[in-house]
Amino acid sequence: MSTLQPSPPSLDRLDDSDEPELIVSVVIPCLNEEANIERCVTTALAVLSEHGIPGEVVVADNASEDRSAALAAAAGARVIHEPRRGYGSAYLAGFAAARGRYIVMGDADLTYDFREIPRFVAHLDEGAELVMGDRMDQIHPGAMPWLHRYVGNPVLTGILNVFFRTGVSDAHCGMRALRRDVLPRLDLRTTGMEFASEMVIRASKEKLKISEFPIEYHPRGGESKLSSFRDGWRHLRFLLVHSPTYLFMLPGAIMLLLGALISAVALLQINVFGREWDLHTMVAGSLLMIVGVQIVALGLCAHAYGTYFMNEKDPWFDRMRARFRLEHGLILGGLTTFVGFVVAAAIVIVWIQRGFGQLSEERLAVLAAALVITGLQIFFTSFLLSILGLRRRLPGEH
Repeated sequence: MSTLQPSPPSLDRLDDSDEPELIVSVVIPCLNEEANIERCVTTALAVLSEHGIPGEVVVADNASEDRSAALAAAAGARVIHEPRRGYGSAYLAGFAAARGRYIVMGDADLTYDFREIPRFVAHLDEGAELVMGDRMDQIHPGAMPWLHRYVGNPVLTGILNVFFRTGVSDAHCGMRALRRDVLPRLDLRTTGMEFASEMVIRASKEKLKISEFPIEYHPRGGESKLSSFRDGWRHLRFLLVHSPTYLFMLPGAIMLLLGALISAVALLQINVFGREWDLHTMVAGSLLMIVGVQIVALGLCAHAYGTYFMNEKDPWFDRMRARFRLEHGLILGGLTTFVGFVVAAAIVIVWIQRGFGQLSEERLAVLAAALVITGLQIFFTSFLLSILGLRRRLPGEH
C-alpha cells in the first residue's frame, strides 16, 4: 500500500491587493529544539511588542520528536507542522503560513539574536526586498567551526558571487528578511540546506534590491544538525546546477580551444619544447576538441531548459537566441562536416595516386574524423535546441 505524500505548500497565490494586517512574521524552523525554542519565541515576541511592531511568530515544526512544538505554542507562537524533513521544507511551510507584510527568518538554536528584528524591518522599510545578515566579523568564540569560518563559507560565498554577482558577504547567514510579496517571484523549491543559496541566487536573477548589515553570531544551544561535507556538497551542487555557463560552457570552450591548438601544433609539426609533436598528440587534441564541443552543446541545452521550462531569466541566452536561428547552426554543422569529408576525400585521392599502397596521412585522417564528428554534433544539437524552443506557454502562465 502506497502512502500519499502531502503536496508542497504553494506560494503562488499570495494576495497582494489587500494590505496584510500584520507587519512582520518571524518564521522559525524547528527540529528537536526543546532546549532553545521557548527562549527564541519569547525574545521575538518581546522585541515586536517593545518596538510597537504588529507581528507574529510562526514556528515551522519539522516533525520534532521532543516537546518543541508544545513549548513553542505555550510561549505564544503559531505552530504549523511540516512532516517532510529538511531546512527548506520547514521554511516553505512557514512562508505559506505567514501573514505579515515582511518575513524575518531566524534559526531556533540561539545562534541569532532576535533583538535584531527592528534593524531588518528598517531596511525593508527603506526599500530593500531582501535583507541579509553578515556574521563573518562578529562570530563569538566557539560559535562556528574553523572549517566553516575560514574554508566552507568563504569558498561557497565566493563561488556564488562569481557565478551570480550577488555581492553579498555571507550568503549562508540564517538570519535574513524579505518582503512577502516577492515570494512568488523567487519561486523557492529546494528542501534542504541549499535553500539558503537558492534564495540569494533567485533574488539576484530577479534583480531584487539586496542589502546587508553586520550581526553577531552566537554559540548554538544543544547539538548541531549540520553535516559539513554533505551540506557543503549540496550547496556546491546547487550552485553548479544553476550556472550552466560555469558548469558546461566555460570548461567546454577551454577544452575546445585547447584541443584545436594542440591539433594545429601536431598537424603543422610546429616545434614546441624542442621537439615536433606527431600522431598521438594529434589524436589527443582531436579528442579534446570533440569533448569540448559536446560539453558546450550540453551547456546550450541547459540554458534552453532553464529558459523554456523553468522560466528563468537568462539575458545571455536571450541575446544568443535573438541573433542565431536553427539555420545558422545547421549551416555551421553542415560546413564543418563537409570540410571533414573533403579532407577525407583528399586522403583517398592521394592513396589512389600511390596505387593503393602505403598511406601515411594519419594526422589528416584524424583531422577529417574530428571535423565530421564535430560537424554532426553541431548539426543535431541545433535541432535539439530548436525542439526545446518549440515549447509554448500554456494559458494562464506568466
